[in-house]
Amino acid sequence: QYASAEYQALLARHQIVCSMSRKGNCWDNSVMERFFLNLKMERVWQRQYANHAEARRDITQYIVGFYNPVRLHSTLGYLSPTAYEVKSTVKQPICLSEIT
Repeated sequence: QYASAEYQALLARHQIVCSMSRKGNCWDNSVMERFFLNLKMERVWQRQYANHAEARRDITQYIVGFYNPVRLHSTLGYLSPTAYEVKSTVKQPICLSEIT
């Protein structure tokens, strides 16, 4: 149990702060719940890993090489995070006729 005193002491020894949602409230962590569902559906359940190291490499590659920079996200207007960041840094020209 991640809430046990022994586990909490282990975290404290390594200066890790444990964050827990309220009991019985899955909505507290809905963003991460959705991420892990996507990870499982799009990657993990599509593959068979020979060992833990292979799984770790593949999942890291999926997150760093695809999910973060390339995958389209509905909350970003179906843009990739990279495209959204580029779009949000481009300044839109101001039309002077609309100001006066």
